[in-house]
Amino acid sequence: MIASRPARPDPASVLEDRGYRLTGPRRSVIRLLDRKEEGFSAEDICEELPGVGRATVYRTIRLLLDAGVLCKLALPDGAPKYSLARVEHHHHTFCVTCGNVGEFRDTTIERLLRTIGADIAGEIVGHRMEFYIVCRACLEAPER
Repeated sequence: MIASRPARPDPASVLEDRGYRLTGPRRSVIRLLDRKEEGFSAEDICEELPGVGRATVYRTIRLLLDAGVLCKLALPDGAPKYSLARVEHHHHTFCVTCGNVGEFRDTTIERLLRTIGADIAGEIVGHRMEFYIVCRACLEAPER
């Protein structure tokens, strides 16, 4: 089941609530990220905001990751991609053709995680689940 886009926390507000200053360059990064519909790399952001320092881009991404506003996806080639978290607990799809990142929640997967957790001698403190797909738009593209 693909999750709809419920209201999500404002990245700027989240950083302010955590005591971080919202400088002009940091605001520029947040505004750009807020418009992103598909996955992006830190390098993509650096290229799109040449007036913002590379360190500021990377630090802002790290702060938003730590705050749970961004998700980091591990791609098969090892290069990280990011997306805005649109639902609280979710998993990802990543289109290997166009780079579109999707989010989904599924009750079957959640039940499986609870079952696995009951069989593990310890406490699960995190996990990752990503599906690499060719999205519907790419499948339906005329050049395919």
